[in-house]
Amino acid sequence: MTASTTAPAGAALNPLGLQNRPLAWKIGAVILGTVLLAASSYIEVPMFPVPVTLQTFAVALVGALYGWRLGGITISAWLIEGASGLPVLAGGAAGAHHFVGPTAGYLFAFPVAGMIMGWLAERGWTGQRVGLAFVAMLTANLVCLTVGAAWLTTLVGAEQAIVAGVMPFLLGAVLKSALGAMVLKLICGRMTRKGG
Repeated sequence: MTASTTAPAGAALNPLGLQNRPLAWKIGAVILGTVLLAASSYIEVPMFPVPVTLQTFAVALVGALYGWRLGGITISAWLIEGASGLPVLAGGAAGAHHFVGPTAGYLFAFPVAGMIMGWLAERGWTGQRVGLAFVAMLTANLVCLTVGAAWLTTLVGAEQAIVAGVMPFLLGAVLKSALGAMVLKLICGRMTRKGG
């Protein structure tokens, strides 16, 4: 059967179906998504120059569940909250200065990573196909690491950016991607049972 590979983009591939919901639902989803993203920022392992958090996990999950448009809007709204002074960034940090410091590249990569994840999810890279979901989640994580390290290079040089801004996070990226793929599988399974 090829139904799962030939379904039109977005058809039964977005587990929450937010694209078909009224505006009030979408606004509620954005608010809930920013709360999830903020909560993921508080789960932190301090490291220098960039801490390990569950942010990339939450960013990819929001992208997968919300789709590329609403996911990008949600992640951008969360970053605006942080820049505006709300304590929603890593470890409860806040303020616009984080968008020019060592973490700036990672922060700016988040909406891009979420939108890439959402775009892939809308094309079937979800929990219905857990291997593809893992690859999509890992891609989102690697986008964050790549853009983050590129910015970090301007501050500490290429070698130090890779040593301090990429290498310590690779295993975490794989583990968070596997966890994300399993969460998507569980959500898709629940939604299928509810719908069926």
